[in-house]
Amino acid sequence: MTVILPITTRLTSLVLAALACFAIPSATATESNDTTTLVMMLIGDTHGHMLPRSNLRRDSLDGVKEGGYARLMTKVKEIRQHDPEALLFMSGDTLQGGVEALYTKGQSAIDVFDTFGINAFAPGNWDFLYGRERFVEVFGADRWGIVCANLYYEEGFENPETRQRVVPPYRILDVKGIKIGVIGMTAERGILAVPGANDGFILTKAQDELPALIAELRPQVDVLMLLSELGLAKNSLLAERFPDFDLVFSSDMHEEVPNPIIIGDKGIIVTEMGHDGTGMIKISLRLDDKQIVDKHYSWLDINNLIMPDPDVVQLIKRISAEFDKGAAFKTHINPLSGYVLTTPANTVVGRNATRLYRYDFTDDPRPGVIEGASHDFLTDAFRERAAADFAMIVGFRYGTHLRQGPIRLRDLYHYLPAGAQIAKGTVSGQQIKNVLENNTDGALNKDPFKWTGGWLFGYSGVQFDVDLTVPKGSRAQNVMIKHQASGMWKSLELGASYTVAGFWFPLRPNRIGVFPIADPSTVIRLTLPDGSPKDATEVVVDYLQTTTANPDMGRIRLLTPLPPPVFGNPEVQPLRGATLE
Repeated sequence: MTVILPITTRLTSLVLAALACFAIPSATATESNDTTTLVMMLIGDTHGHMLPRSNLRRDSLDGVKEGGYARLMTKVKEIRQHDPEALLFMSGDTLQGGVEALYTKGQSAIDVFDTFGINAFAPGNWDFLYGRERFVEVFGADRWGIVCANLYYEEGFENPETRQRVVPPYRILDVKGIKIGVIGMTAERGILAVPGANDGFILTKAQDELPALIAELRPQVDVLMLLSELGLAKNSLLAERFPDFDLVFSSDMHEEVPNPIIIGDKGIIVTEMGHDGTGMIKISLRLDDKQIVDKHYSWLDINNLIMPDPDVVQLIKRISAEFDKGAAFKTHINPLSGYVLTTPANTVVGRNATRLYRYDFTDDPRPGVIEGASHDFLTDAFRERAAADFAMIVGFRYGTHLRQGPIRLRDLYHYLPAGAQIAKGTVSGQQIKNVLENNTDGALNKDPFKWTGGWLFGYSGVQFDVDLTVPKGSRAQNVMIKHQASGMWKSLELGASYTVAGFWFPLRPNRIGVFPIADPSTVIRLTLPDGSPKDATEVVVDYLQTTTANPDMGRIRLLTPLPPPVFGNPEVQPLRGATLE
């Protein structure tokens, strides 16, 4: 078997767009009685980013906006013009991200992707954001051919005989006489930052589910694939451990794989498509007598050289009209907090004097896994408005890229689409030290199966060094806290008390961000004047009324460089970790 890999980087593909993006050969041109060509497309981790956005990372051409659901649809239709039976797979966080998705409980994304003709879908952890009832309502009738083997109802789970999956663990697709087995997996961790999102569900480990499923499915199919939201690092390891797969389509880490990862003598292709609809994968398989003999891999940039599909453009306009200034605008109620949205999403609420994003590669001066201007900016707002010693935000991989200039409310909702409020409480220095150590290990452990999800947390009022060459417990060094009362930086004292500002949810009133608060009576919420809930975005809007976003960087300082990429593609988060133990 040969593997044909016509690969272009994003910069090259923009220059050679006619070849990289549009010259798609007919999948049926070489077919005979014994030869069949299957075409497969992969999209995912769209995070409610319906419209194109800038890419401020080094692999972009300045001024070129990327992504957008309408451009994705153009490519899907173009490929299906050449092969009407081309399969579309989607994985990862789809129902969450942005103002429209949050206030419609994901319906804005559903309405668009219902038109795409998706053949199989594996949910992301953020697709559980609106709770069990909403998840079952959306996917209980097998929308988008959902597959998820490691998702169970909590009731009866302890007894293997009564254990019940929520959706099918796999599907068999029959295309051109070829049987394709698709096993689905979601992230094993659920949504740790939002209480209640996973209530009523149990998530199991892929390693526990796969042996029986592969033994059952492999004899029945000609092609076996894993559609998995476990992330590129774990999925590449799963391909090594389970060599019966032919393809592993990954999501969750938002890594881009212009050069496919090839695992084992069999040549298992493992790939991930980035996020926000900025990338798409196309794979053509040629089979002789139902045996794979060739694999042709293409990375497709979804950029402004692609004409947006007019039908999707009009659909998005209708969806957005209820959120933007104009006659169609109406108020919306946040389904998670009860906050009432009365400001149009396209309202300019402030300005930024620097680029706000978090997505740089491991060899950049400030890797995204370590720090980013967007999280620094948000935590500055939390800290200042709550008058706290420090502020924190979980290292969410989602967000957007903002150039210098105006900030609109819609932009803030791409950073803060979880329905959180902001509160202040008191924690100990020991708690802070524990969080720094646990988080560093949870994002950079050399064993990806020990990761806890996301990147390093973002902070305001905290500075520290990270030494990855020493054991856990000693990696966060020279920790400094900026005392709110004096404005002075002082060394962290383990026995001292400090005030922290961060995400707060009514279902977990004694917790701020990841910090449990020993005395819940000390928790102070930031509310509207009448005491009603105030969305985290509005806290940032208040901050922007008097402050231009221009966060200082270098709050977390790496003492040694992160390791080089392991598979030939630039990495945002090291796929094999960075610790020595």
